[in-house]
Amino acid sequence: MDSYDQEFKENGDTTYDNNNNHVSKKLKLSPFISDSEIRDEFSYHDPGVARINHGAFGSCPASVIAAQREWQLRYLRQPDDFYFNQLQKGIVESRKVVKEMINAESVDEVSIVDNATTAVAIVLQQVAWAFSEGRFQKGDAAVMLHYAYGAVKKAVQAYVSRAGGHVIEVHLPFPVHSNDEIIDEFKKALEKGKSIGKKVRLAVIDHITSMPCVVIPVKELVKLCREEGVDQVFVDAAHAIGNVGVDMKQIGADFYTSNMHKWLFCPPSSAFLYCKKSPKFSDLHHPVVSHEYGNGLAVESAWIGTRDYSSQLVVPSALDFINRFEGGIDGIRKRNHEAVIRMGEMLSKAWGTHLGSPPDMCSSMVMVGFPACLGISSDSDALKLRKHLRESFGVEVPIYYRAPKEGEVGAQNKHNCVTGYARISHQVYNTDDDYYKFRDAINLLVRDGFTCEMLPCN
Repeated sequence: MDSYDQEFKENGDTTYDNNNNHVSKKLKLSPFISDSEIRDEFSYHDPGVARINHGAFGSCPASVIAAQREWQLRYLRQPDDFYFNQLQKGIVESRKVVKEMINAESVDEVSIVDNATTAVAIVLQQVAWAFSEGRFQKGDAAVMLHYAYGAVKKAVQAYVSRAGGHVIEVHLPFPVHSNDEIIDEFKKALEKGKSIGKKVRLAVIDHITSMPCVVIPVKELVKLCREEGVDQVFVDAAHAIGNVGVDMKQIGADFYTSNMHKWLFCPPSSAFLYCKKSPKFSDLHHPVVSHEYGNGLAVESAWIGTRDYSSQLVVPSALDFINRFEGGIDGIRKRNHEAVIRMGEMLSKAWGTHLGSPPDMCSSMVMVGFPACLGISSDSDALKLRKHLRESFGVEVPIYYRAPKEGEVGAQNKHNCVTGYARISHQVYNTDDDYYKFRDAINLLVRDGFTCEMLPCN
């Protein structure tokens, strides 16, 4: 018998198995991972929880966890040998994998860092130096999306605003209906900078916004920045790799970062920072200064003192897991996208609401409107409802509160206006039952006349 897993595929044919037993489905030998193997890889998940929040923290398969454990043991067995003979080589192998996956020009453009937050600090640190050293003038501007991740906003405040930069936020519509809406608002922000005499030195652009989640037309916005003479373009793509297509040559940004522990099956925490090879970006440094300072960002990042580097060393093992799926990473992305759209549409139909954006502006995550009668009227309500779903129904899902706009239909009556959205994710371990469980929990709350006002304060 071939060692490949047996899979029966529907095709209407009659056939027999190896024991000459009659079966109604055709026997097919498949080299790809089976559903049971997927379940085994994630069997450590809490079986009582519908984990439809993969986007927040990701999840790592057991085979990659085992590879990580082996790296940890290599260090513990003989730390000196690990640091002097294995660490740098292992990090280079991870960088090579990333280089190929993102179509970078050179492996020298790829550094492995802890997470996107660290990458943001690296990029914004050199922007702050440009202000302090006079290469940028006080009052020069940085442009970023209003929906930028909270930690990124704080970093812009800490590095750019404190150094004397003027920050312009791009206010995007939500729900959103087309890429043109986003592009138009971004143009307005750049024009605003010009109109008040600000030289735009930096643009920070999300590839996929976190909350609410929308795939941003990043190539078009980078092109627009180039046309308008923006000095540096940084794409914060924390959710991108493994979730959408990533091609550095097509995107054309100066800097690009993405977490690998979210959608690339690596353990936390692991990310990459792409830095376009250019003399003007030679002064990039890791914010934790250690022995490798001055030897280039990639080398600096690979040795920032004694710590656990194992999550950054298992990128090749994560790729091995990915390649067990038909179509590799592209096949996984397609599978997840189609499933999350199908489940999102199922939920919106069940609740009489809508998606937050068209399917082509979604990745493996989608925003689904809650029934208005739940009365989600603040960020606090969103957090309380999320906690209630976790503790009372075993559903883990992030919730976004969107304040109604003036003049919006139903805005005067909170029971007629959709103000709450769930961000559902889909990863290979998810099943339809996870989303049915969510649907049924909300339907039960609606049936019982529940509103967020009934929940105690956290």
